[in-house]
Amino acid sequence: MSVRGIDIAKRLFHAVGMDERGKIVWRKRVSRHDLIPFMAKLPPVLIGMEACGGAHDWARRCRAYGHEGKRMAPQCVKPYVKSNKHDRRDAEAIAEAATRPTRRFVPAKDVDQQDIQALHRVRERLRGERTALVNEVHGLLHEYGIVMPKGVAKFRQAVVGKLASEKDKCSSPQT
Repeated sequence: MSVRGIDIAKRLFHAVGMDERGKIVWRKRVSRHDLIPFMAKLPPVLIGMEACGGAHDWARRCRAYGHEGKRMAPQCVKPYVKSNKHDRRDAEAIAEAATRPTRRFVPAKDVDQQDIQALHRVRERLRGERTALVNEVHGLLHEYGIVMPKGVAKFRQAVVGKLASEKDKCSSPQT
């Protein structure tokens, strides 16, 4: 089976085609818009790409045309980069790394898995921001001599009552 290596980018992708013996038979620079029509014209091939933010989507798109998409961590591709690093050489290295039988590949994620992962990431970020905000308020109130209990739940229960009982320590708003 021949192999294609694609260096995924924002606008311009670099693609390299290798034959069954590992010889590079073509190099092509393709815009984001033209990649799928380009892949649709190819017979089913193995397509290697670095695992990055859009790699799962591109692999699903390629799979729709009968191609096998393999994603690998960038550190697995690095040993195959020859000479100075640039996008075309990265595509060559990706194609070469995709042919290695012992190479570990990133398992494919379907859309549902990515949706759940995105929800978890957003939730974790919101929790971190909430904790940071509570810690900041802890510090600000401590400067006025108001000590609040630790923990988000305890803070939430105590903050309004504590501020009402200690209002003489805080400056009153100007009207």
